[in-house]
Amino acid sequence: MGEKIAKLGIKRDNDLMYYIKKGDVWATPRKKPNQPKGKASKVADASIEMDYSKYLYYLDGDGDVARKERQVGGSKRKKKASGGSKPAAKKPAAKKPAAKKATAKKGAAKKPAKKKKK
Repeated sequence: MGEKIAKLGIKRDNDLMYYIKKGDVWATPRKKPNQPKGKASKVADASIEMDYSKYLYYLDGDGDVARKERQVGGSKRKKKASGGSKPAAKKPAAKKPAAKKATAKKGAAKKPAKKKKK
């Protein structure tokens, strides 16, 4: 949870999206299918000094302006093995079940084996 900066007590409407711009609270209609885009309007004059590089500003559930410290660096990733070490051993491929042999047709006779000449 963030820290409250200004207590405004704005009644929120579900059809509007609220944001903080240049220290003031603005609202814009949410986009609906087959409707034209609505225009943003200023809801309240909060006159807040903002530090965009360090904090994220938003309107909380109580209708007050709050801020939260930004995350630095995003999510952590696994380290790759250095170039000098061996590559990781691969798992052997999973064996597929053996294919069934075709059965001989009924009534078909086998060819007789050739006899050797002397």
